[in-house]
Amino acid sequence: MLKLLIVKTSSLGDVIHNLPIIADIRAHYPDIEIDWLVEASFADIPKLHPAVNQVIPVALRRWRNALFNRKTWQEIGKVKRQLAQQHYDIVLDTQSLLKSALLTCFTHGNKHGFDKNSAREPLASFFYDTTHQVSRSQQAVALNRALAAKAFHYPTPSTLPDYGIRPSTQLDLSFDAPYLNAPYIVGLHGTSRDSKLWPTAHWINLGQKLAEQQLNLILPWASAAELQRAQDIANALKNATVLPKLSIAQLASVISKAQTAIGVDTGLSHLAAALNIPTIAIYTDTNPELTGVSAGAYAPAVNLGNIQKPPSVAEVFQAFIMLPRKP
Repeated sequence: MLKLLIVKTSSLGDVIHNLPIIADIRAHYPDIEIDWLVEASFADIPKLHPAVNQVIPVALRRWRNALFNRKTWQEIGKVKRQLAQQHYDIVLDTQSLLKSALLTCFTHGNKHGFDKNSAREPLASFFYDTTHQVSRSQQAVALNRALAAKAFHYPTPSTLPDYGIRPSTQLDLSFDAPYLNAPYIVGLHGTSRDSKLWPTAHWINLGQKLAEQQLNLILPWASAAELQRAQDIANALKNATVLPKLSIAQLASVISKAQTAIGVDTGLSHLAAALNIPTIAIYTDTNPELTGVSAGAYAPAVNLGNIQKPPSVAEVFQAFIMLPRKP
C-alpha cells in the first residue's frame, strides 16, 4: 500500500483548491493511504474528506510570532516526532513556499514539488527530491491537479474536480436554529481585505430581492467587523438572520443545506463550491481567472466582477435566477 503525505498548510481557499487531487490520485491508486499536514486553523477541511487517514496540524503562523516561547518548541518537537514515526512513499508539497518546503525536511519519503520556475517561492524547490514543471498560468485547482498527476505519473485530468468532502451529519450546532429549516441562501459577506468587500447597501438590496422570492438570507461572521456588517444587513431586512460564531466544520454543515451560496472573494465561497452548493462569487479587487471559484463535478459556480469592477446587484441577482438551486 502506498502512503502519501500532502503538505498544504494554508490558506482556507488554497486548502480547498487542493482537495480534488485526492479523487484524482485514488482513481489510479485506490488503496493509497493519505495523510495531510495543514495549519491547525484549517484542519477541519481535510477532516471532512473520508479518504484522509490522518490530519497533522501545525501552527506556523503562531510559532513564528513566538519563537522564544518554550511551548512553541515543544509543539514543533511533537510534530517532528509524529512525522518521524511515518515513512511515506511520496511527500507532495503543493504549496511551494519556503515555509512548506521546510516542513518536508521533517518527513521520511521522496519529496515532490514544483520546480524553481513553477514554485511560488523558487527557493522552495531546492528542498524537494523530485521537481516538476507546471504552468502557473492556470486556475489554482487545475494547477494542483497537474502537479499531482506528474508526481504519480498519470495523465493530467480534464474532468471537473471532485472535492470529495462531506459535512458531518452528527455535528451539534449548539444553538437553536429553526430558521435553518426554511429555504435559505447563505450570504458570505466577510473577507480578508476591505477592498474585496461588496457594499453593505448591495447586500441589503439583494436581500430585499430574495425576500420577494420568499427566501431567507443567512449571514455568518468571524470577526467583530463582520458581525457588525451582518447586523447592519439583518437590521434592514425582515428575511435575514445573523448566525452565532461557528467553527469551519459547523459552517460547512450550515452551507451544505443552503439552496445557493453568494459570497465575496473568501475561502468560504470556495468551501460552498466544494460542498456541491451552486455558488456565485463576487470579485471587486482580484481577478478570478486564476483563483476564482472552480465549479465541482456536481454543482455550478459563477464568478462575477474583476479588479475595480464590482458586479451590480442586478447582475448578481440575474445570475442567481439563472443558476439551478439545490433542492
